[in-house]
Amino acid sequence: QVQLVESGVGLVLAGGSLRLSCATSRLTFSRYVMGWFRQAPGKEREFVAAINRSGSNTYYAGSVKGRFTGSRDNTKNTVYLEMNSLSPEDTALYYCAAGLFTTEDPQKYFYWGQGTQVTVSS
Repeated sequence: QVQLVESGVGLVLAGGSLRLSCATSRLTFSRYVMGWFRQAPGKEREFVAAINRSGSNTYYAGSVKGRFTGSRDNTKNTVYLEMNSLSPEDTALYYCAAGLFTTEDPQKYFYWGQGTQVTVSS
């Protein structure tokens, strides 16, 4: 069974940084685009970033562009999200996901992690 496990649960002050990781197993990792999404209480799941198969290109949501950096290590079957200049508006449950296309549409991703909480206090 494919598994995606996020880590990096954090409580951070506004302006701070946090790095999330998502380790995968039983997945031919290099064949998949890896996405990051987030969901705040009472809101819909929101696209954050998508990293192409080789890791040579990452597509970002406008709200995080310039602050967040997505990357992957295909030798470790792991994808990362480096988050800087965090604000309370970034507080959410963050998910990683695997799909075949670089897209913002969560329905195009086949496999999902369980999510990891990021809380940014002001």
